[in-house]
Amino acid sequence: MTGQETRGFRSEVKQLLHLMIHSLYSNKEIFLRELISNASDAADKLRFMALSKPELYEGDTELRIRLSYDKDKRIITLHDNGIGMHRDEVIDNLGTIAKSGTKTFLESIKSDQVTNSQLIGQFGVGFYSSFIVSKKVTVKTRAAGANIGVLWESTGEGEYTISDIIKPERGTEIILHLRENASEFLDDWRLKGIINKYSDHISLPVEIKTRKINKTDDKDEEIVYIWEQINKAQALWTRNKNDISDEEYKTFYKNFSNDSENPLIWSHNRVEGTQEYISLLYIPAQAPWDLWNRDHKHGLKLYVQRIFIMDDAEQFMPRYLRFVRGLIDSNDLPLNVSREILQNSHVTQNLKNALVKRVLSMLEKLAEDHKEKYQLFWQKFGLVLKEGPAEDLTNKEIISKLLRFSSTHSEDAIQNVSLQEYRKRMIENQEKIYYVTADSYIAAKSSPHLELLRKKNIEVLLLSDRIDEWMMSYLTEFDGKAFQSISKVDSSLDKLTNEEIKVQKDTDKVLEPFVNRVKSYFGERIKTVQLTYRLMDTPAVVVTDANDMTTQMAKLFAAAGQSTPEIKYIFELNPEHALVKRVAHIDDNKIFGEWMELFLDQALLAERGSLEDPNQFIRRVNQLLSS
Repeated sequence: MTGQETRGFRSEVKQLLHLMIHSLYSNKEIFLRELISNASDAADKLRFMALSKPELYEGDTELRIRLSYDKDKRIITLHDNGIGMHRDEVIDNLGTIAKSGTKTFLESIKSDQVTNSQLIGQFGVGFYSSFIVSKKVTVKTRAAGANIGVLWESTGEGEYTISDIIKPERGTEIILHLRENASEFLDDWRLKGIINKYSDHISLPVEIKTRKINKTDDKDEEIVYIWEQINKAQALWTRNKNDISDEEYKTFYKNFSNDSENPLIWSHNRVEGTQEYISLLYIPAQAPWDLWNRDHKHGLKLYVQRIFIMDDAEQFMPRYLRFVRGLIDSNDLPLNVSREILQNSHVTQNLKNALVKRVLSMLEKLAEDHKEKYQLFWQKFGLVLKEGPAEDLTNKEIISKLLRFSSTHSEDAIQNVSLQEYRKRMIENQEKIYYVTADSYIAAKSSPHLELLRKKNIEVLLLSDRIDEWMMSYLTEFDGKAFQSISKVDSSLDKLTNEEIKVQKDTDKVLEPFVNRVKSYFGERIKTVQLTYRLMDTPAVVVTDANDMTTQMAKLFAAAGQSTPEIKYIFELNPEHALVKRVAHIDDNKIFGEWMELFLDQALLAERGSLEDPNQFIRRVNQLLSS
């Protein structure tokens, strides 16, 4: 050995190793799942790199994973002949953990000991699961095409040693020196069972060293050792789907996605003709931990003619479907495909269009046939799907059918309605689909803009997600009916009061001096003042003109750090309200002004959810109450 040195683990790795050694005993067998998965990835990388550099095979193109154990020495050895690692790669991969999710993993694993064994794979720290069962781990590796190998050793107690060695075969060999409480894994049947459970789908042979007794001609027994293949070594997606059970689909999903939950639904499809490809797509039951991370990678695993090309090929799935997990295996892309080629490929665009339609079809089926499951999906991924109308104009109609909303018809925020259901409940002669946006469900449900519509038994969609206002700027109509915000001026809303038109005209004429007085008082602070007959219990509201920016849209711009023009509201007064009737006859300009300020503050508070000067508002309320 040459170039030996001792290095310390990074602080987060120390915490991780401490948890592995002292806390994770609920499902110790997952160490083998993780090591085999890593070995399979190493083989996939070699296949891909050898497309342009076939000499990396070094004359050995039969890729495999081999497992052996020695009861006397209490060791398990796992060997692959994949891509291997250079010295700096060993330091990066086994000594520092460059993964951004390490800290999040540590927080998650401390708070949820029940599912911690599943989290290991999800957060990309699988190698360290070796220390669950090992008091010492030895790694011997040599990168394909390199002359020198690397030896890495650690007891998981804060340090590791690394040195150069001579290693004839490329690939990685991991030797686990087992703890006393891990003797169960020094058993042939136990190891075979774990391989069958977790690694049957891996597309290269997983072999175990098996003791076999041969009888010779003179009836003597000869003990020999052979490599016995345990897994099918056929990629699941290449098999006929009629021969694959639901349990196999679920197990495959859990293994390749590192998700502990079963998927909600999946679609396995083989297409032949002008384009030939296989797709296997899953809709998860739970959101990944980094779904809202701006650097979150999404996309499908890409295979070309059964050869793994890349993870997270985002070119095949739009951002609004980034929760979809799965793979595509194409016969129409070149084997040396790069991300740049994918970005500009006509074949890629056609595949993307087909896969998007497949996913949307899966969601339609889930919504129609399994309403409870779709409700679970919506709770986890509804916010992501709401990005669809803006991003995918081609499929906007299908996406709009998949959207769910709270409404005045719902009993609570959890009970959602579809636009088809809303459409069926529209009253006779209702011209538009009405909605209101607010900062919360409670604020939307109690909005004063709802008062007349409730009286008329007209359903209103209650939108309280930050993205809703932005989404509605793209979602303009559904099934021939336009969407209309009830906080904007609109003729269809005015028509709802037509039955009292004579009363309105008479009242408007009598109160015209009052309206002019209010206009004169506020001046340029508001756009205009008018009477409204759409309020029942509220003295005043503010609305925006049909073409003006809404309050919620202005908040979106502000949250993004962008400046917005000042919103000039239309101030609407309810002439039927007792307070408005009384204030209309107050002669004292100062007291009249205080009441107008109070009415405006109340309206702005209901519309915005906040005031620029809440203390002034409180002072004014107290003063008017005391007088």
